[in-house]
Amino acid sequence: MKNTLRLPFPVTRALRKVGQDISEARRRRRIATELMAQRAGISRGTLAKIEKGDPATSMGNYPSVLFVLGMVNRISDLVDSNHDLIGRQIDEENLPKRIRSRKKVTTATSA
Repeated sequence: MKNTLRLPFPVTRALRKVGQDISEARRRRRIATELMAQRAGISRGTLAKIEKGDPATSMGNYPSVLFVLGMVNRISDLVDSNHDLIGRQIDEENLPKRIRSRKKVTTATSA
């Protein structure tokens, strides 16, 4: 019996879109599936799964494919804190209302 992975619909839709985008980028570059798979160090079957958005495909294969397309730098921006709007809103909500200055500690100087 095959173990099926049940993901929320938005996740499934996002994976399909990523796969379609990778497929379109490969085709725009006129790279055949066999050559793409060879350059990425994966099988043609794995590439086909990536392009279909199969959730069971190892995440480690995506950077290899993006490297071949010249887009590997996009991975580092995937969860960049600069793009984390919710996290930044939470941080802003937790900012202190006011900042108190620290009391100065005076030391006695001997002459």
